[in-house]
Amino acid sequence: MATASEERLKILQMLEDDKITADEAATLLRALEGGSRAGPGARRPGPGLLGPDGSARYLRIHVTDLTTGLTRVNVTLPMSLVGAGLRIAERFAPDFEGFDMQELRDLLASGVYGKVAEVMDHQDNERVEIYVE
Repeated sequence: MATASEERLKILQMLEDDKITADEAATLLRALEGGSRAGPGARRPGPGLLGPDGSARYLRIHVTDLTTGLTRVNVTLPMSLVGAGLRIAERFAPDFEGFDMQELRDLLASGVYGKVAEVMDHQDNERVEIYVE
């Protein structure tokens, strides 16, 4: 799994690439810092954030170009950042026909693992896959 430092770099790269706004980057960075605190006063993880063995869970979003097969996006987020991540996803892909973001939120909270969604976007010639690891 990616370290907190690697996650920060991914967030900053998304900001540099204009994939997220400065406000969204700040929200993600704050959530990342909050998720890495330990000790007295640290918040306990909510339901769905930890696996059955107590290890952290991650959401991975993989976007592939259907023509070339090359990866366009491969982002891994700690489950503690998923709420902000889903809001970002809704901004970039608000009209996936037949795809319900609330249903995805409910599924993630249930503790599921593996591939949870695959969407083919023929207009942008992309495949979007969402995994819980």
